Amino acid sequence: MNHHGRRFVFKAGSSTLGLALFNGLGWSAGLAHAAEPGKFAITRTDAEWRKLLTPNQYAVLRQEGTERPYSSPLNDEHREGRFSCAGCSLEAFSSKTKFDSRTGWPSFWQPLPDAVGQKVDTSAGMTRTEVHCSRCGGHLGHVFDDGPKPTGLRYCMNGVAMKFNPGAA
Repeated sequence: MNHHGRRFVFKAGSSTLGLALFNGLGWSAGLAHAAEPGKFAITRTDAEWRKLLTPNQYAVLRQEGTERPYSSPLNDEHREGRFSCAGCSLEAFSSKTKFDSRTGWPSFWQPLPDAVGQKVDTSAGMTRTEVHCSRCGGHLGHVFDDGPKPTGLRYCMNGVAMKFNPGAA
């Protein structure tokens, strides 16, 4: 079975969990919503988000899911350009800061100014720093402190949560 083109999203039986996602490392529970209503410039109802996004985009952006590693075509995107939030099109990362982290997810050492926000995430039995879009609150991924210079950070993003816009980086 080819793992590069598949994303697995399964409904969980409990409404408390929302979704359970297999991320290649194990199961993780998605929470109700990545963003609290009213905290962001772009807000939509749950029904509006479901209509706007694909099921996989919704699971990641709105329910804090994780796509399967190596499933995103953005891993192999090497052109000059910018990566934007799939929920609201806010440009979040430049191709100039993209690097191959060998983790299976598109990785960057720095976001564009004012493009992302962060919060503590303890949902997978560990403490991580969640990264979300500063305009719509959509969950993009996590940031870790094992990246390259000059920042030493690795913004490990879900490709399904982003769109690539070729051109000036």
